[in-house]
Amino acid sequence: MTKGDYSRDLDRVAQQSGAIPSLWGCSYTDRARALPEKTRLTDEPLVIQTAFFAIACYSLGALLQWRSFTDRTEIAPRWIRLLGLTGLVAQTLHLRGLILTPLGIDLGLFHVVSAVAASMVLMTLAASLREPMDNLFILILPLAALSTLLGAVLKSPYQPFPTPSPGLTLHIISSVLAYSLLAVAAFQALLLAFQNRQLKARHGWKLLRHLPPLETMEKLLFQLIRFGLLLLTLAIVSGALSLENLFAQHLAHKTILSLIAWCIFAALLWGRHRFGWRGSTAVRWTLFGFLALMLAFYGSKLVLELILHRPNP
Repeated sequence: MTKGDYSRDLDRVAQQSGAIPSLWGCSYTDRARALPEKTRLTDEPLVIQTAFFAIACYSLGALLQWRSFTDRTEIAPRWIRLLGLTGLVAQTLHLRGLILTPLGIDLGLFHVVSAVAASMVLMTLAASLREPMDNLFILILPLAALSTLLGAVLKSPYQPFPTPSPGLTLHIISSVLAYSLLAVAAFQALLLAFQNRQLKARHGWKLLRHLPPLETMEKLLFQLIRFGLLLLTLAIVSGALSLENLFAQHLAHKTILSLIAWCIFAALLWGRHRFGWRGSTAVRWTLFGFLALMLAFYGSKLVLELILHRPNP
């Protein structure tokens, strides 16, 4: 869809709302401001309330997890999961008000950051029902609280676009899920590195009592990477099929970095199968792959939206 098509759609929304007879030829900002308040904005008080309720739930859950790790008081994991789930529901309602706007879908930088954090909470909650992954909440819940705050108070000059095609929708969803799952894998790698270092130094820090054995931690890490690589493959393939040119000027660096990340994670899985890579080697490859993916996922949006101030990254 061209900018002219989008302008016509926005003009049609303005006319149907009864704001003005015609806004054709006006700037995007003028057309958006001309829409009536009930059409132009979401329920801002509700959006703000759900954001701060989510932040409170995530913060309390992280605090309880920390106390469980450092104090003698044992806190049942179900309470932390319940707080995480409650915060996730509130954050989802908050994101719905931010992303689904009357002018289209707003995938600005801070909204995407919040959406990724929510996906990380969801995946960790689901995985913790079957695997010993509750320890990750000590890292993921504070991140989710911070991302919710950023999404609530910061804006980027992103121009919403109309509902995407099914192929592009699949690309967007699979990209967010792939990044989220591989981000969880990176956090798992950090905990694994910390555990390995503490055991080699023979430190008896209380946190070690709550972590699974090294073999289990490594097994969980590679499970996360396998599923994350499948989702990343789906994101790349769906993007190639739904976008006209993956190597267009504003997409080239994102595509190249995503392919580099794919190669790093694929090489790690091959090295695990062929040479039995583990420990610090697995941690380094995981973090390098995630760094490339983070630059691909966030780097372009950061430069285009916050540095170059382009509304259409």
